[in-house]
Amino acid sequence: MSTHGLLLCARSRALPPTLAALAATTGFAVGAAALLNAYVDPDRRVPVIAVAPLLASAVIGASLHTPSDELDRTAVRPWWPLRLAWLTALTALAALLLTLAVLGHPQTFGPPAMIRNTLGCTGLTALSAALLGPRLSWLPTFAYVSAAYLGASGARGHGAALWAWPVQPGSEPAAWAAALTAFAAGTALYAVYGHRPESPRTP
Repeated sequence: MSTHGLLLCARSRALPPTLAALAATTGFAVGAAALLNAYVDPDRRVPVIAVAPLLASAVIGASLHTPSDELDRTAVRPWWPLRLAWLTALTALAALLLTLAVLGHPQTFGPPAMIRNTLGCTGLTALSAALLGPRLSWLPTFAYVSAAYLGASGARGHGAALWAWPVQPGSEPAAWAAALTAFAAGTALYAVYGHRPESPRTP
């Protein structure tokens, strides 16, 4: 694809607003961590590492919409490499930016936990975009992360780390396994099939 074609693709997927929204999400995360005095007690970062990746994944999910879906599906060249590159590039950028809010304490709720949650939330959102469409892709991820945040307080053990991975420390292997599985599944499904076609009346 030519440079002009890549620029048109980026514009059709609202790249400038997407980058601005990711920057705003980073600012929110940095400000929230400061207000919670998370530099004193890393455990206070739990709301930040749960909510900030959720917001970032919603932004990325909205950018997965393309106004020319029918043309994309009938194009001569396969679109899966571009969809894969788009999703992984935005995920990597979001993960890199959001770590600025939780520098230090890598074994508790520092950068590893933020990176893991960004991967997991984006994977769930991409999976939802392929099954439900981009406009509703944030909803299942929001429901899941909310349930994990509210229900994980009394949960313990290996099983809890698997389903409550959004609120686990960054050094928890089971949480990483669950988040990476979600990211791999969502990325693969979206890259191969794209997003579900939506009617103009979809909210």
